[in-house]
Amino acid sequence: MSQKAVVIGAGTAGLVAAAALSRAEPALEILLLDRDELPEGPENRRGVPQGHHAHLLMAGGLSAMETLFPDSVRDRLLAAGAHEIALGNGMLALTADSGWFRRWRSNGPHMITCTRALLDWVLRQALLDSCANISVHRAGVEGLLGNARRVHGVRVSGADDGLGPEVEADFVVDASGRGSGSLKWLGGIGITGVEERKIDSGLTNATRIYRTPKGAEHFPLTVVQANPYNGRPGRSAMVLPIEGDRWMVSAGGTRGGEPPQDPQGFLDYTLDLPHPIVGHLISGAEALTDVVVTRGRSTSNARRYFEKSAQWPERFVVLGDALTTFNPAYGQGMSVAALGAQVLTRELRQHGLTGPGLSRRVLRGAARHVDTAWATAVGMDILYPGVLGGEPTLTDRVTAHYARRLTKAATGSYDAAAALWDVTSLTATPARVLRPKALLAGLTGPFLPRTSEPPLWPAEREVLDRLRKAAENTTTSSVTHP
Repeated sequence: MSQKAVVIGAGTAGLVAAAALSRAEPALEILLLDRDELPEGPENRRGVPQGHHAHLLMAGGLSAMETLFPDSVRDRLLAAGAHEIALGNGMLALTADSGWFRRWRSNGPHMITCTRALLDWVLRQALLDSCANISVHRAGVEGLLGNARRVHGVRVSGADDGLGPEVEADFVVDASGRGSGSLKWLGGIGITGVEERKIDSGLTNATRIYRTPKGAEHFPLTVVQANPYNGRPGRSAMVLPIEGDRWMVSAGGTRGGEPPQDPQGFLDYTLDLPHPIVGHLISGAEALTDVVVTRGRSTSNARRYFEKSAQWPERFVVLGDALTTFNPAYGQGMSVAALGAQVLTRELRQHGLTGPGLSRRVLRGAARHVDTAWATAVGMDILYPGVLGGEPTLTDRVTAHYARRLTKAATGSYDAAAALWDVTSLTATPARVLRPKALLAGLTGPFLPRTSEPPLWPAEREVLDRLRKAAENTTTSSVTHP
């Protein structure tokens, strides 16, 4: 009789978790459960509240996905229209208070940009194409079957395909995202007192899709970063290429600095940032959608320290946003989920599904990847005015201070820039920034002078000037001929 696994959630975390389980020996029957009716193609859905906004798949996450799926995820994404961006020279980034990052000859790590809907759809197709023993079901999970020693299934509601109110399973993964009920479910089997920390900067995201202007197809990803150091609300914006010859433009503001939803207010917000480049790029571009705004807890940081729990049941693992949620502005959540799933694969290969202590080892391994992303997100968010979740700890302040120094150095030091790329791409642990060359750069500062204007190639400068002039002409015409 074959063994069965249940994965709760069919978003990115659930898909990579199912891919990890599909590599188990002997083969498992895998049931993928989600409350939503999954779309037939790359479309947004209710269960992914940040789906309308910018998503980045970092190099560490992509590398993990490549080991989880038989076919190349990278090739599938690029074939579907996603873009591959080199951190070293494929983007323009204005730092919080140190000027623009330079563009180096070295490419550095790469990241993938596309809509979240496309990423989930590509992963789902890759999973179903490669594994015949996976089935997808619409069902809401209400609790766990089992006790504090071992979980043996889930209780569900609204299930399709005759699943019934209880689904027995030899292994359960909660990958249900920010709305996870794991704390409640664990309480139902006698496990309580899990440590939790929440940091909420009150970030509001506003996004609009534009047609990529003619001639701007290769314009670099552009971002004006928020400033957590000046005591004012953080305000940022980015232009990133997505599938279908489109630009996704996302503006973000922490509590007190939220971007507006009306089109003119959205444009004015981008023009009023420390540099108006985002506004200049889009003021002459054709908008394809309205401005979509998402507020609330879907942008907060929340860490659940399951790996520290005094009790933990066998055969139950929590991964992705169900384990730790991050402010999506830092683009690390999907990659952390993939790296956690990679830990699951490794532990299954070494110890098997029934090996004692498997769940605890997976949680501890996944938590190590969480540590890197958590330090980045919380180290910045804790500094914004009006943040909820307590005052910065000494560790938070030290981390933020060194990050500020290293970022300043990275604007004019390749060694500092390379260290930042590796950590933010999740290809290295935070210890990477303490290696001698990076540490020296952080202590001595940038070797090259600060640049107040974006480092554009001549052809890119022509594109920006053309879009800015087109917008100015349109404005002049509308004033002259109301």
